[in-house]
Amino acid sequence: MNNLKNFNIFIFIYNIYNTKNIYYKEDLFYFWEKNMNLDKYLSLSKKVREEILKMIFLAKSGHPGGSLSTVEIMIALYFKYLRFNAVDFFENDRDRFILSKGHVCPSQYACLALSGLIPMDELKTLRKIGSKLQGHPSYKAKLKGIEVSTGSLGQGLSIGSGMALGLKLDKKDNNIYVLLGDGELQSGQIWEAIMTSSHYKLNNLCAIIDYNNLQIDGKVSDIKSIMPIKNKFDSFNWNTIEIDGHNYAEIFSAFDRFNLKDTDRPTAIIAKTVKGKGVSFMENNPSWHGKAPNREELDLALKELENFKL
Repeated sequence: MNNLKNFNIFIFIYNIYNTKNIYYKEDLFYFWEKNMNLDKYLSLSKKVREEILKMIFLAKSGHPGGSLSTVEIMIALYFKYLRFNAVDFFENDRDRFILSKGHVCPSQYACLALSGLIPMDELKTLRKIGSKLQGHPSYKAKLKGIEVSTGSLGQGLSIGSGMALGLKLDKKDNNIYVLLGDGELQSGQIWEAIMTSSHYKLNNLCAIIDYNNLQIDGKVSDIKSIMPIKNKFDSFNWNTIEIDGHNYAEIFSAFDRFNLKDTDRPTAIIAKTVKGKGVSFMENNPSWHGKAPNREELDLALKELENFKL
């Protein structure tokens, strides 16, 4: 019994030592405004990456690589394009966002906090028992911004297609955005949803593909190639746009084209990204698909981010 008590005391002291200086007082509040300039978006790119790394470190588990590759897409959605009421989030007039590749939810959670939908301090609870911030988004948590439980890859676009069709039938102008992984396109259900969406002319549906060409076991192109992605979406009669997924000008242009609604086709945005973007030793390295940094690695990553530029 004494050994167990001593072990628990050791763990308590260890956790205090390893979490000190991770969250600072000024991190508790972060203000943003509508119609931000580019410098503000670049500042958010850095801030979101810092929060991703800190929360995964505190959780001692998570998926930093894909979380870091989706940052600019996620920021563009939450700080510019998604229509929602921050006070009454689940009112019917909101746009819907589905994170089909649910394992990269740290990037979504960081944006929820920085946009004021959840408290900043809640980020510390990632993957903890009883936390609303589970390792994959959970609808049961009743968290503002989480429309469905995701993480079982291949299902998100089918859900989004159904939502888009329902809104069309109700003559609503809400948009549905679905963020997919490139490795996720290896799932057959995705292609059924692609075919269904074009058949019903769901021009209120936008699929974004995080195309970093890496999945848990290596390169997507080596494991099961999905190329040529654009030609495939084109052949299913989608409005297909290729962009640099870390370039805000290209991201904004793509979302603006989708919002024009000048076609009856659903839109696919193929966003070329870098897995682990912003941290040199994580970039294009599949070993960081699902591994938390230790304290030394965290400090090194945060130091690199001090001079972060896109």
